[in-house]
Amino acid sequence: MALCMQRDSASNKHMHMDCGKYVRYTPEQVEALERVYAECPKPSSSRRQQLIRECPILANIEPKQIKVWFQNRRCREKQRKEASRLQTVNRKLTAMNKLLMEENDRLQKQVSQLVYDNGYMKQQIHTASATTTDNSCESVVLSGQHQQKNPKTQHPQWDANNPAGLLAIAQETLAEFLSKATGTAVNWVQMIGMKPGPDSIGIVAVSRNCSGVAARACGLVSLEPSKVAEILKDRPSWYRDCRCLNVLSVVPTGNGGTIELMYMQTYAPTTLAAARDFWTLRYTTSLEDGSLVICERSLTSSTGGPTGPPASNLVRAEMLPSGYLIRSCEGGGSIIHIVDHVDLDVWSVPEVLRPLYESSKFLAQKLTTAALRHVRQIAHESSGEVHYGGGRQPAVLRTFSQRLCRGFNDAVNGFSDDGWSLMGNDGVEDVTIAINSSPNKFFGSHYNASMLPAFGGGVLCAKASMLLQNVPPALLVRFLREHRSEWADYGVDAYSSACLKASPYAVPCARPSGFPSSQVILPLAHTIEHEEFLEVVRIEGHAFPPDDVALACDMYLLQLCSGVDENAIGACAQLVFAPIDESFADDALLLPSGFRIIPLDPKTDGLASTRTLDLASTMEIGSSNVRPAGESDLNDYNLRSVLTIAFQFTFENHLRDNVAVMARQYVRNVVRSVQRVAMAIAPSRLGAQSGPKSIPGPPEALTLARWICRSYRLHTCTELFRVESTSGDAILKQLWHHSDAILCCSIKTNASPVFTFANQAGLDMLETTLVALQDIVLDKVLDEAGRKVLCIEFSKIMQQGFAYLPAGICVSSMNRPVSYEQAIAWKVMDDDDSNHCLAFVFMNWSFV
Repeated sequence: MALCMQRDSASNKHMHMDCGKYVRYTPEQVEALERVYAECPKPSSSRRQQLIRECPILANIEPKQIKVWFQNRRCREKQRKEASRLQTVNRKLTAMNKLLMEENDRLQKQVSQLVYDNGYMKQQIHTASATTTDNSCESVVLSGQHQQKNPKTQHPQWDANNPAGLLAIAQETLAEFLSKATGTAVNWVQMIGMKPGPDSIGIVAVSRNCSGVAARACGLVSLEPSKVAEILKDRPSWYRDCRCLNVLSVVPTGNGGTIELMYMQTYAPTTLAAARDFWTLRYTTSLEDGSLVICERSLTSSTGGPTGPPASNLVRAEMLPSGYLIRSCEGGGSIIHIVDHVDLDVWSVPEVLRPLYESSKFLAQKLTTAALRHVRQIAHESSGEVHYGGGRQPAVLRTFSQRLCRGFNDAVNGFSDDGWSLMGNDGVEDVTIAINSSPNKFFGSHYNASMLPAFGGGVLCAKASMLLQNVPPALLVRFLREHRSEWADYGVDAYSSACLKASPYAVPCARPSGFPSSQVILPLAHTIEHEEFLEVVRIEGHAFPPDDVALACDMYLLQLCSGVDENAIGACAQLVFAPIDESFADDALLLPSGFRIIPLDPKTDGLASTRTLDLASTMEIGSSNVRPAGESDLNDYNLRSVLTIAFQFTFENHLRDNVAVMARQYVRNVVRSVQRVAMAIAPSRLGAQSGPKSIPGPPEALTLARWICRSYRLHTCTELFRVESTSGDAILKQLWHHSDAILCCSIKTNASPVFTFANQAGLDMLETTLVALQDIVLDKVLDEAGRKVLCIEFSKIMQQGFAYLPAGICVSSMNRPVSYEQAIAWKVMDDDDSNHCLAFVFMNWSFV
């Protein structure tokens, strides 16, 4: 009996060990488990049972132990990924720390130089005041400052037509570039808003008190130096304003480097200035520490060298020593120093545009940071960190963006060697019409003639530029993107899309506000910092009768939008689009049109005009409004920007004049619409002003918030929420962050109510965004019971002003049911006590 008890005890102990926490697996068992883990890291209970049955070597292991093995394996994988991520962050921080220490050393040198210059100037002033009693000391001071601002380098007279002379110019260019990149040759001032960090774009600085304009950037990328150099040398792939870059001669040097003689043309950003060209020498070499250097400068009469090719209608600009310093990082990756220094011949542009050509900030945004962003984008795509929809490769989507920008730039500049020529005007110089009768050259050789009218035709461009005052560019472009119906004409869009079809649509008569259908924006791609994104816009034509085939069909636009974030550092705000067909092939024909808004440096002359002015002085509307003396928002005060509009259309030869009339009138209508919108969203109009009402248009967000709260108080005799401040901005913020979902929808006869506004809780409840909100109708959100209740209570709402709705269920845009305990509906009235919209508040909502 005792022997049996001992045997039972030993058996229980053995079973306990088998079911314990630790089991020693053989290599064959581990290999079998790893194969299953590669296919399914988290197998179900039935899958684990099946594994034991199918794999004899695992027969002696309990299912619970296999479950524990997979749990441990997932934990180890998670720890490995986290350790790898931390190692990557640590490498970035180490490299950034090194970069910041170098920057600190450079700043200390700059401080020492400034202290020395300050002492020298004090000595000069003291000497001048002690030796003379006239005003000659002033001339001494000004002379010294002028010499510091515009240093003149005396170049020796080399025979730059032979390799030895070119090498001497290249070596001097290298020395001057390095003194700017890592030394104190230029007084650099860090740009506001650029903060260094492992995930930031880098350190960006602009010049102060130097000849021309200069910008400098330092950053980290996870690419090898040779790959970075290859990307940066291909300037047309990332510099959107580069029209062409031709390498006319290549001279190898004895130290393993190369000297290239290059000719580059750049687009003008607006129709009001001429394009620029550069004749430069580019030197590529390696330093003793293994760093790669690509430096470049213009060849002029003072530097010597061969004479560049002539170009008509272009202004020859000068590139002062600039370039790229690329050093490898420990653990992989590269540290990049970029310097751009140019003299754009500012006196050749109209005075209103000179701040643009004198702005180092604009150069930094348009050229310097563009290079750094492009390299970082390629690095992220190479690492697989960027995922795009639509089944397109990142390189293909990048090509679409480049083609949209290039096509728009071609239309704005209208180079004669591309086939563009000007048409006569109708007596008013506000809109310029240019035609291109050689579209095969314009579109490129990969387009065939079947895409264009068989009996002759071409491309027509209507373009105009205007000056905006007190209108934030980001806000205006965002409005143009989200509210296409405020400026676009559906018939004109249909005509533009007809160039993709065999039978073109008849030339329409442009008419304002002829856009009865809705738009749906489908995102395609965006850059790392979301400063630019590519999307497809579907314009729905269901509002037209089926017998009008051309208008009843949906249309598609490929659209590129940038600069819509007011807090981001961007060169300009831009909205460029081109009609595409449903197939949307990689080599699809693109004929871009759109808007570009370039901010100018704020003026300090104290002008208080808030008008939208056309530069031709023929489209002034309204009277200038003076900003009240009590307003304290001076950040947007006297903010000026240049808006450029360009629309392109194909035409058949026998309809060319008709298309020109339509295009000119359409652009004028668009200009008037933009002026109306600009006046409505100008910051100076945010306060409630007495006097005549503005031109009719959608109310501002602050005004709408005030109407919502005031109407709720008048109808219900209670407050929607406790108002902490009476200012419009405070009311909007409280409304936006309110915990209950607040939505507004339109009140239209014989039309389904469409949502026009929602606070953050409302957007979360509908699972949508402000852009897509207008595509949601009220009938689709409420369930059948809710629609019946609203139909019964609607007359009460319109007579009494409000109504309580019982608890119910609504549906989000993702078809998820949402429950709410109670809802209140009330009509929102404007300042004239006219019905503006219908508002709802859904209380204590939650997803079912």
